Amino acid sequence: MNHVEGQYKVRDLSLADKGRMRIEWAESRMPVLMRLREEYARSNPFAGYKVTGCLHVTKETAVLIETLVACGAKVSWSGCNPLSTNDEVAAALACGGIEIYAWYGQNVEEFYWSIDRTIDEAPDTTLDDGADLIFTIHKRFPHLAQHIIGGSEETTTGVQRLRAMARDGKLLYPVYAVNDTETKWDFDNVYGTGQSTLDGILRASGVLLAGKNLVVAGYGHCGRGVATRGRGMGANVIVTEVRPASALKATLDGMLVMPMDEAARIGDIFVTATGMKDVIRGKHFASMKDGAIVCNTGHYDVELNLIELAEISTKTRDLRPNNREYTGTNGNRIYVLADGRLVNLAAAEGHPSEVMDMSFANQFMTHLSLIQSKENGTELPNTVIDLPTSVDERIARLKLSTMGLSIDKLTPEQEAYAIDYSAGT
Repeated sequence: MNHVEGQYKVRDLSLADKGRMRIEWAESRMPVLMRLREEYARSNPFAGYKVTGCLHVTKETAVLIETLVACGAKVSWSGCNPLSTNDEVAAALACGGIEIYAWYGQNVEEFYWSIDRTIDEAPDTTLDDGADLIFTIHKRFPHLAQHIIGGSEETTTGVQRLRAMARDGKLLYPVYAVNDTETKWDFDNVYGTGQSTLDGILRASGVLLAGKNLVVAGYGHCGRGVATRGRGMGANVIVTEVRPASALKATLDGMLVMPMDEAARIGDIFVTATGMKDVIRGKHFASMKDGAIVCNTGHYDVELNLIELAEISTKTRDLRPNNREYTGTNGNRIYVLADGRLVNLAAAEGHPSEVMDMSFANQFMTHLSLIQSKENGTELPNTVIDLPTSVDERIARLKLSTMGLSIDKLTPEQEAYAIDYSAGT
């Protein structure tokens, strides 16, 4: 482990060259963010400001970090999941002068130690995926909040919890819900999660998906992405839900819907995507068939109750990377991938660069907006804020442009008609 106090702590600096090649590959697939880097590096709008991030240390995240730095920001970073850091990328960032504390396989103490180091010097803005940085500041360093202009949150679980904090009047500074923008939610969550989750399952198991019963718990954007991609590879998709409207959507999309108690008995592969704890519990594990594969693609590792699985198991062993076999008292074997952590990041590389291009362009524009509000003297409320539609549309247009695509534009007459409430049949 390499460590220079106050600068970085990463696994191994000798991995930096490999990490740099990963980052360069991501740059070639993230043209929107690279265009924003080129545009704003000229004016250096982040000069004098510190952005502190707690987000998966992947090649795509590195492109975001280096874009912020190219535009003048001082950046301090930690990973938002103990099993999602790419050590090669972390090494490349450290060698590039980034203050970073992240390595694969952190324990809980190391995870929060890393977050603490990023806020040894108070940040001006915070960038989160899961809100662990924001929660740490609120719980243990609330005095820092008065210095913070605002923050952003990348994922559904974090936004939900931050909205709850805001409703209770406990949120100490404004936070933009980057997750809820159309160019994030409808692409990153659906297409990114769908593809990368199956990628993680295949890397950890090598199993054939065609003909298997794939049980997807949750039919939000992420679950829908997994279900759709699974069906595209020939799986028979079963959805479990607690929300009536989501269950109806799954049904009309051609998925089979049933409670987990029933699905547990017939499923071959299980994926949780709910953000809720104990989605698959001891009784479900006990009824699964021999050879069932179970994993999670939600942010936290609480969706699978592995304590209850261990209680009904006689032995465990690691068969291959990110694949642990549990042998039950009934003799059946259950294979848990990535210890119940995000399978798409722990066992694979996370979302494809092309979709993270839009998500991280949203992050960049959000923090630019926060800095501009500070300099304009605009005071934002201490609540969760939606990004303006204009930001969403700009990013979508940029993405279309980089893909060589163009679209129609309303004529002045059509624009007038759209808001003409006097027009009838």
